[in-house]
Formats: sequence, structure tokens, C-alpha cells
Amino acid sequence: MSGGVDSSVSAMLLAQEDYDLSAVYMRNWDTRDESGTDKGCEWEKDWEDVQLVCRKLGLPCELIDLSREYWLRVFEPSLRQWESGVSPNPDVDCNREIKFGALLEKLPGGHDTGHRPTTWVATGHYASKTWDSPTPKSSQAISKESLKRPRLMRSADKHKDQTYFLSSISETGLRRALFPIGHLTKPEVRELAKQHDLSTAERPDSVGICFVGERRKFSGFLGTYIPPKPGPIIDKLSGKVLAEHQGLWTFTIGQNARILGMKEKMFVVEKDAERNAIFVVPGSTHSSLFSSVMNVPDFAWIWKDAPPPEIDSPEGASLLLQHRYRMTPEKCIVKRMPNGILRIKCEQPQQAVTPGQVATLWDGDWCLGSGVIESTSVS
Repeated sequence: MSGGVDSSVSAMLLAQEDYDLSAVYMRNWDTRDESGTDKGCEWEKDWEDVQLVCRKLGLPCELIDLSREYWLRVFEPSLRQWESGVSPNPDVDCNREIKFGALLEKLPGGHDTGHRPTTWVATGHYASKTWDSPTPKSSQAISKESLKRPRLMRSADKHKDQTYFLSSISETGLRRALFPIGHLTKPEVRELAKQHDLSTAERPDSVGICFVGERRKFSGFLGTYIPPKPGPIIDKLSGKVLAEHQGLWTFTIGQNARILGMKEKMFVVEKDAERNAIFVVPGSTHSSLFSSVMNVPDFAWIWKDAPPPEIDSPEGASLLLQHRYRMTPEKCIVKRMPNGILRIKCEQPQQAVTPGQVATLWDGDWCLGSGVIESTSVS
């Protein structure tokens, strides 16, 4: 439980069923660890809300401190990527490494990797899960239960759907996952919270990355960890140096570079780590801001042994792609190259695709997995 309305209603729905149920609050970050003072204990408010809801539902609850695991497995690797000019997605990494990684390891049955879990983990994600029962490939006697494999599916609320952020979790983690509100919309969740007099019913949704906080500028936050590394901002068309940046991490692809004295707005189109240079072009719709092909070297299929067989065919597999949250899924053709790299070619050119972003693939509403984009090209 996070202290928000979604996980509160998830707990309430499960409490109405026949589960041996308890709640866990994860402490992943504390700004006091940064400042060395008693200021900035935002997590304490969340923990208080979790305890209020649990008292209302008659559930035991505990706090598990995963701040060390979060630092080592999510934040520090992301920091190195930002410093090199890449744009990672810590929220995707957090679900894989912490919620369905470090947390599972600490809970009862933490090493439960069998086909029939004895413990389950429910979250307030807007996602769903179904079970697939493939046909046995041999005459070996295997129970139907052991053959079932979990499928990560989109939620009923397409606007709030969060399967993108869950796309890198393992099949083992997904097998143990429950998504109690996956069949509900956000308004329905809030209405249920009001009907059951939950204290979090009117609590605003959290936004942004947990360690940045809602009132802090992202670049300012990173500036406390990454020293300035000035370099040139170059007009990609003329080769002229227009300004100076303070680090590759201070801009993202497609961002307005806000260069003083220019007649037209200049937008970031490329970063060169070797030259420590940022390249810009005039206008947000310049052709060089668009690409049709994404190369993903380490795509992680949720069913590791069963990617779509068509990816190895000359025609490739026809799938749907998201390379950022809340974008409209894009039709694409996916091929696995001889070197193992996954080549994703979109039907329509995509604007401002950034190395480090997570490319997630779907077969309809079925999420197949994801991987980090290494590079892009026009064709």
C-alpha cells in the first residue's frame, strides 16, 4: 500500500474476500537521507495514511525499508544514465527491481517460483491479468494448473492504464501478482472509497518520480548529484555553436533549448557523449526529430521462452508499440536481427524518440514485454 486511494481500495476489495491478508508499505526514499536534517519526511504522511486505512479495514500492516535496494538497483544506475545523456525510466525499473523484486524477496514465500504460488502480492496498479493454458508438447502427464501462464493485460480504464510501467516484470513476479482494481475506472475507485468511508478517498494522485517530489524541478534535483559538465549547443544544420549547456542530462530529445536571441525556437535533436555536445534544429516539427526505427538490444519478453515466432520470419511480427506512457499505441513490425537486436519499425514516424526510453510491445491488449531503446533511425 502506498497511502493513495488506488491501493486503499485494492486492500478493501481483498478484505471482502477469503484471503489471509496483511498490508505492506515500502519506504523507498527519504529526503532526509539527502539533506541530513529532519526536513522532508514525505513518506511519513503516506505511512500514516496506510495505517489509517488498515485500522478501518482491520488489517495488520508493516513498513519495510527498501531504500538501500532502491538506491543500488534503481537510482544509482539511472543516475549514471542521465549523466551520459541517456533518459532512463526509473518507474519501470522500480516495478521490476523493487515491487516485484526486492519486496518479494523479503515477504513470506519470497523464493516461491513454482506454478502454484502460496503467497500473492496485490497492488493498486491499473492493470489486469489473465491465464493462458497452452497445449502440452509431449504426452508427459502434466496437470492443467501447472500449464497455465500469466498474461499481463490492459486495465478497463484506458486513460489510467499502467501496464507500460509493469512491462519489465518477470513471469515469476507476474504469476504472484493480483490487480484488484484492474476492472474499474478511476472515478469508480474513488466512489468506492467514499462509500466505504476510506480516509484516502479524496487524496490527490501523486505525480512524477518518487525521489524528486512534486515541488522540485527535475534538473535542479539531478544537479545535486551530478556535477556540471559544460559543453556546446550546436545548430545541426549550420554547425554553428549557439550556446553552452551545463550537462547532457539537462536536456532531453525534443525539448525546447530556450536559446536567447534566436528568431525561432530551437529543439534538441541529438546528444553526442564523446563531444559532450547537444545538437538542435529550428522548430518542433523538423524532419530530423522524427524516426521510424528503434533498436532494442536486450528486449525482455515476459514469457522468455516464447516470444512471437514471427519475429524470426522475413515478414516480422505485427504488434503494437508504446515508447512513452499515455501515447496512443502505434502499429509496428518487429524483427529479431541475427545479432539478437530487436528492430522495431513503426507504421508512422515517431517524434522525439529518446535512447533510454522503454519500448513496450503488445499483442492487442496483451503486454508481451519491454526493453530499453539503444538507438533510432529513419528507416
